[in-house]
Amino acid sequence: MTSNFPDPAHTTTGQRIKSARERVGMSRPVLGGLVDRSAEWVKAVENGRLQAPRLPMLLRIAHALGVQDLADFTGDGHAVPVSVFAGERHMALTAVQAALTDYRLPGEVPPPDVTHLVVRLEQAWQVRHASPDHRTQLGLLLPDLIRDAQRAVRVIRGEERRDARRVLAGVYRLADFYCAYQPAPELVWLVTDRAMHEAMEADDPLAIAGGAWAKVQVLRDAGRWDEALDVAAFGAREIEPYLHSGDDWRGMWGALQAEVAYVHARRGRYGQSWEAWGLADRVARELPVGYRHTQSSFSRPVMSAHATTLGVELRRPAEALRSADQINPDTIASVPRRARHLIEVARAHDQRGERHAVWALLHHSERTAPETIKYNGFARDMLLGLRRNPPTGLRQDVHELCERVGIAA
Repeated sequence: MTSNFPDPAHTTTGQRIKSARERVGMSRPVLGGLVDRSAEWVKAVENGRLQAPRLPMLLRIAHALGVQDLADFTGDGHAVPVSVFAGERHMALTAVQAALTDYRLPGEVPPPDVTHLVVRLEQAWQVRHASPDHRTQLGLLLPDLIRDAQRAVRVIRGEERRDARRVLAGVYRLADFYCAYQPAPELVWLVTDRAMHEAMEADDPLAIAGGAWAKVQVLRDAGRWDEALDVAAFGAREIEPYLHSGDDWRGMWGALQAEVAYVHARRGRYGQSWEAWGLADRVARELPVGYRHTQSSFSRPVMSAHATTLGVELRRPAEALRSADQINPDTIASVPRRARHLIEVARAHDQRGERHAVWALLHHSERTAPETIKYNGFARDMLLGLRRNPPTGLRQDVHELCERVGIAA
């Protein structure tokens, strides 16, 4: 704990947040605006009328106030660098950010071919799901893809412009996967808002639902439960008249219900969570064997993975592990999604204090997709705990895994 902060033995998390805010001379309305909350919400947190924010919101507050060590908020006597949870800045993030904010049009350059953009976007999605180093691969593809898709919308006219908007909405949804869990949360809000805007301008219900799916996750991680549920309901209504139009329409609807289940689980509502999961699972079982929705990875195997996550979020690790036993992780086609599932199983074991199992699963996840675990806050949190209290016989193994993930002491 730094000397600039109050004595943790005699202060609450809210009081320490207040101290950090006052130290940098920031008002409550400004801090609230930076983390998408009201000044009254900030006051309630600081005064203890609301519980201490959970990890995702603490990270946002830390970024807003320039706090580098979460121990300054939590009162933990050990240093807990914000980078441990947020992940480091990926080497291509600056290039992606520049493309998102580049409004210049090149000189005498022919307008992009929309059909070719569609092919490039499809290939980029394939790369994203198939690559262990998926973030690096996307970082190579996204800057040019973003610029070309944005330029297409600006220079193309007529009916083809609607097609260009549809493609650009998809590019922004793909960019969301790249920007997520990096120390630039404003970019996640930017790309999800733009994805929804372009989908609405294209008047494409399926693209609108895809934008809603991405937006629900952003709202959920910010603790804006009711807004997340409203957006999910909106996206589902957009595509309900077309559910017999093809597998992707039903897959998108099911994916939205799975997100509703996750929101309810995050806020601790057991019955509502499993009710929504049941709706999604029924859709998954009606879809052809082997089907997988490109954006959301919605499929039969992923519904079992979702069940594991619900058990973890609801603090029912035994249920989570029973669900995990129903799925072979290798059946999850998306490599990053498979690695994330292994992290979720590790979380269930962590809730039971089973440190050897936690290490084994995190090790497996890192071997599956190292760029998933590197940017997953839950995984980094568990690794920090293992580093402090390594399982018997695994001290060196834990140290080496922490080094590879980027959180070694």
